[in-house]
Amino acid sequence: MLRAELPFLKTIHNDLVLSVYVQPRASKNELCGLVGEELKIRLTSPPVDGAANKLCREFIAGLFNVSKSAVEIVSGESSRHKRLRISGDHPEQFNKQISAIEESLNTGHTH
Repeated sequence: MLRAELPFLKTIHNDLVLSVYVQPRASKNELCGLVGEELKIRLTSPPVDGAANKLCREFIAGLFNVSKSAVEIVSGESSRHKRLRISGDHPEQFNKQISAIEESLNTGHTH
């Protein structure tokens, strides 16, 4: 099950819902901590013509080791505040990735 101290994660059925704050036009793609109850992600692409949304989906897919088609932006298409649904067979399949994110947040090391 998911840990209560990770407010940016929720499960709905077999899927994971991730609340993120996206900072476009960064020097590199990375996780960089929390903003309120959202996971902050820096992305290199500009917020133009859906480029940042596309890169956001690709970055999260890579982070959770799923296909790009398994990641859907469910809210915040035109906002820096986004909710993404990561489709899975069962929520426990993401435990390794969630633990890695939690550890990076606790130690200050980012992906």
